[in-house]
Amino acid sequence: MVKTMSKMTNICLSQLNIQKITPEETLPLRQQVLWPAASLEDCRLTDDNIGWHFGGFYQQELVCVASVFIDQQQARLRKFATLPAYQGQGIGQMMLTRLLAELSQQAVTQFWCDARETAIGFYQRFDMQVQGERFYKSDVAYRKMTLELEPKEAN
Repeated sequence: MVKTMSKMTNICLSQLNIQKITPEETLPLRQQVLWPAASLEDCRLTDDNIGWHFGGFYQQELVCVASVFIDQQQARLRKFATLPAYQGQGIGQMMLTRLLAELSQQAVTQFWCDARETAIGFYQRFDMQVQGERFYKSDVAYRKMTLELEPKEAN
């Protein structure tokens, strides 16, 4: 039996640039990481046009994407993906830190996501709490995770 390993790219996090991007820019990475068998159009969300989309660039290559959708005082993280060769090196932590910093400037009191059970430990490092029962999407186990935020005070 031959065991294959994906190529790991070691990076310097100080060279990671996180910035807002368009919904269209998220699609190829969403497809590659989350839904490799789907078309680009199938990777689009119906509310992409109202979301905030962020990309993490390393040496001008888009290596991580995340989208946030704000509804009143709640912000939902969706379609958070990092290229496999760049996973496990702190890119996701930097992205989530940036998203939470952006949300701290808004009147948002709760941040939440549907997390794959395999990622619960990652979100718990940000003090996110598991809520409710396990549920499944396409045979993958998920849990809702939440974080209570201090809203920005009005001036």
